[in-house]
This record gives sequence, C-alpha cells and structure tokens, in this order.
Amino acid sequence: MDNKYIDFALLKVEELVGIDSPTGFTEKASEYVKKEFEKLGFVSRYTTKGGVLVDLGGEDDENGIILLTHLDTIGAMVSAVKDNGRLAMSPLGGLHAPGLEGENVKVYTRSGKVFSGTIQLPNPSVHVADDFDKAERSWKTLECVLDEDVKTKKEAMELGVNNGDIVALDPKFRITDSGYIKSRFLDDKLSVGIALSLAKYISDNGITPQRKVWLHVTVYEEIGHGGSASVPHGVTEGLSIDMGCVGEGIECTERQVSICAKDSGGPYSYSVVSSLIEAAKREGADYSVDVYPHYGSDVETTLYSGFDIRHGLIGPGVYASHCYERSHRDGVKNTLLVLKGYLNI
Repeated sequence: MDNKYIDFALLKVEELVGIDSPTGFTEKASEYVKKEFEKLGFVSRYTTKGGVLVDLGGEDDENGIILLTHLDTIGAMVSAVKDNGRLAMSPLGGLHAPGLEGENVKVYTRSGKVFSGTIQLPNPSVHVADDFDKAERSWKTLECVLDEDVKTKKEAMELGVNNGDIVALDPKFRITDSGYIKSRFLDDKLSVGIALSLAKYISDNGITPQRKVWLHVTVYEEIGHGGSASVPHGVTEGLSIDMGCVGEGIECTERQVSICAKDSGGPYSYSVVSSLIEAAKREGADYSVDVYPHYGSDVETTLYSGFDIRHGLIGPGVYASHCYERSHRDGVKNTLLVLKGYLNI
C-alpha cells in the first residue's frame, strides 16, 4: 500500500475532526463525507437517519459486503443554565467527566450562534479552593464557563443559550514526526479517513471488486443504533471498521491493526475472523487478534436488528479510547492492507 494512501487518509481525518459532530449533531460532517466520496467518483446517498451509504462497486450483488464506520462522536448537551450563568451538562455517548476539566469547547445554540467556553469546577483556582485536590470531578460538579460576560441565568439565556444546546470538545489534532496521531475522536473518524483512502485506492486503480461492496458511514454508533438499518439487498457479510483497543490485557498496539474475535456482545463470525486473519497474512500486515472486555460495534447492532449476515470487526489500534486518543500511521497502513486482502482487491 503506497504511502500516498496513508497520507490521504490522515489529511481526511484532520479535516473531519475539525467538523464537530457529537452524536445527534452530525449533519455537517455527513455532508462533508458524502461530498468526499462523490469527488472520488462513487455514488452516495443520505440515509433517513442522516448517515451516508456509498456504493463502492462490485459484481456479485447476491453475496455483498457492507463496511461500517461512524462519524458521530461523544460530546455533551446543555442540561441546565445555572443561576450564575454557567452551564450544567449531560453526556452524549460515553464521555467521561473526570478527564474533561480544563477542556475548551464550543456551544452550538439552536439559533445558529456558537460560543466558546471551558469546562471547569465551580471553584477551579488552586490559590483559592481549600479542597481542590479532593473535589469531585463528575457531571454533577463540572460546568461550562462561557467566554462571555454573563453572571446570571437571564444574561446567558439572552445570548440564546438554552437547554438542549450541543457542547463539542476541541479535538486537539496532532501528528508527530514519529508518526503518532493524537486527537480526540479518532474513534471513529480515523476509520472514516481509512474508508475514504480505500475508496481512493479503488478509484485510482480502476478496480471492480469481485463482490458488491457497500459502505455505511453511520451517525448514531455512540448510543448504540448506528448500524441498525440501511443494509442493501444481497449483503451477506458486515465488517465494522472501528478503533482497535489498546490497553492492559490487549495485545494490540497503536502501530497494528486489531482483528476482534469477541467483545462484550459475544464472538464475531468465526469464518469472517478467520478470513481477516488470512487476509492479514497474505498482505503482510502487522496484526493482532484480540478480545475486548467493554465494547460494542455497529455491525452487532445490525445483527440485533434482525439482518441475517456474518459479521466482523477490525480497526487501527487506538490508545486511551474516549479520552485524548492516540494511534499511528502504521496502524492506518495495516488496516488498509487487511481491507485490501479481505476484499481481494
């Protein structure tokens, strides 16, 4: 796999993480993704839920494959405008409060105004607070401080801030000279970039896959129903391209592609997992086979919804998932190699 495809994937990831898309607030990100696939020459359409379904071509449309990635991310929603003009928040997806202190955010109002702010404790100065070290960091205590001169609930609401507004975190995207990719929301925008790079590879080389290949970029994965619909007729296999877990008890590193054999939803199709392993071996990909203790994927949702398909899950290794995440360009390369081998292209 030529380095230009890794570079292309990372360029698309950087552009995509710059478009805020907490789950339920994904319209602009979906528009970006749809246009990018169309630039590469592929027919795509919006699903009713707001995802993007892409036709990547192929011949055998009675034995098709659907790839699933997701562009929705974790985030927060304003749950109350407090008397002091600061904002209480409720999580969107699995965003954990203890790691949010000091994070810069944007608050998107329904009137179209966008305000910057910071997530802080109610009394965040170490030179003032007696109990700073012991203070609880939770959704009950953390608040969003707007970068506006507001001191009351009335003043904040006069700006147009209300319950239900979206709170999006700064992704802080970086690529190091050593090839590490650091950002929030690599889950799963890194894999959306990989999917775009796969499409570019197919387009550049005039490839027609032996089997019909669809791609569903979903928008509600973080709350569990992203892949529950929009499976075209003739699809017999589904493959989620999501983040590979990195951590204690998991073999995968950020430089590998992880092939998941089992997660908290149970085992993946033995035949699909075996095919993925064989594809990795054929292509010379650096891979691991892993069991994830706390994980669920889009393609499992597809099965729960009653679709009769075989299923699998792969992804580039991502460290510190749902926090400030880290991967590596080698993980991108190895994921592309497995996809190339799995699709026999």
